[in-house]
Amino acid sequence: MTFRTRLLAAFGVVVLVPLLVFGLGIRSAMSRRVTAEYERRVDALVGVIRADIARETDRIAGRLAALKTSLADDNTFRTDLVRGGAGGAGGAAGDRGYILDYAGNAMRLAGLDFLQIQNDEGRVVSSGHFRNEFDRMGPAIPHGGAALVRAAAAEGAFLALVTSDSLRLGKTLRLIGGVAVDSSFLARLTRDPELGVALALPRDSVKADSTPSVVAVVTLPFVDAADGPPPGQVEQARIVVTRSDAFLSALQGNVNLWFSAAVLIAALFALLLASWLSTRISSPVEASIRDMERRVAIGDMARQVNHDVKNGLAPLRNVFRHLTQVARDQPADLPQVFTERQGTVESSISYLETLAANYARLYPQSDRRSTDVNTVVRDTVAGSGTVRTKLAENLPPVSADALVLRRVIENLLSNAVDSLEGKAGTVMVTTEGGNGVVRIAVSDTGRGMSKSELDRAFDDFYTTKPGGTGLGLSIVRRLILDSKGSLKVETEPGEGSTFIVEIPVQ
Repeated sequence: MTFRTRLLAAFGVVVLVPLLVFGLGIRSAMSRRVTAEYERRVDALVGVIRADIARETDRIAGRLAALKTSLADDNTFRTDLVRGGAGGAGGAAGDRGYILDYAGNAMRLAGLDFLQIQNDEGRVVSSGHFRNEFDRMGPAIPHGGAALVRAAAAEGAFLALVTSDSLRLGKTLRLIGGVAVDSSFLARLTRDPELGVALALPRDSVKADSTPSVVAVVTLPFVDAADGPPPGQVEQARIVVTRSDAFLSALQGNVNLWFSAAVLIAALFALLLASWLSTRISSPVEASIRDMERRVAIGDMARQVNHDVKNGLAPLRNVFRHLTQVARDQPADLPQVFTERQGTVESSISYLETLAANYARLYPQSDRRSTDVNTVVRDTVAGSGTVRTKLAENLPPVSADALVLRRVIENLLSNAVDSLEGKAGTVMVTTEGGNGVVRIAVSDTGRGMSKSELDRAFDDFYTTKPGGTGLGLSIVRRLILDSKGSLKVETEPGEGSTFIVEIPVQ
């Protein structure tokens, strides 16, 4: 067995076996953390659902309390009620008219979708959502708290979240008011995009996509007053929180993919290192390995930055969604809610500021040294059949980082090729010296840029390419400025563009 083979076998044992053990441990830990995170998010969503229902119930109760006051002061309603207008079929039609229309008018003024006034026998005195319910037995929902009622209306049955109140007006009357429960109501309860919320009435089955799993249930009393059991029969409705197993499967697949990629990268690294030790490779190959490591590190850093920034933005997004909802539904409570949530906003901003300061310390310094510009250009365009070059002879060396300069040229060439939009055209790189600088010009015959596009071309995250990040030219400008150079652009719409980079000579 050769020395090189023995080295490869040794690195296989020393690197790959611990990596496999470590990776399997990470996978197990990730599985536990994902499960715990799901449980936390489910508990949080259930708490939000209960709070929203309680808040909506309190709002309905407040409107019923105002309606009680209005009824107590309404002598016409009281008189017609005492004369027998609400007593059933025996009342005179003229006496009943005001009472029959009362709930409809009051329901619209109160902003409710469901309103019934019942007598002490539970019969409907006045119905706002369906006038023809007069003298029928109304739903006997439990006193206090919220309930769901499936009610009849002229245009068909609908579902309402209701609560009740009572008053003494010669006779004992019961007020039942509520709001419609529809798709928009359920959408307000669904705060987590990876969890679903569905309403399951008795004898219904939950419907969801991708074989959902039920992870939590919130129950409410339910009365079917449309065409179900007798109005007095109280059943149970369920607000069901579901998750899609497809998400967890996709997450597991991603973990397996990246774990396999990590093993392959580690194996490649071990092979390269063993090869270097056995053959004492030259410095250019060693520099290539460092470049590969740097690119892998940058990729890892980008994923970490993305993860950390999202962690800081999530609480801010939730706070502003909450403030938007309060401003829409309960504007008078907005100052108090803002004060309560101000700590969360300040904490998240402080977290992001600390995160920015920590990452700023990781910014690498350029390794500026004597660099041959023509050599960097030739290495960059090597193997490209679409790029032409015109390089001046005997250029003086510049003081710059060769890796940084190559990255600048690569970005400019990529933009130049993209500007051709797949059509025939020319992309050229030229170099020349003079006045203490070396000029690198990247020109194309592509679509060019308008003045407004040029004004924003170097802004962060501005792009005109589908799927672009909008960071290419912004990074190019920063790298050139770090090298004590300058960047100019000559462009016309339909005539192409020329990007001119000037780097001081050493």
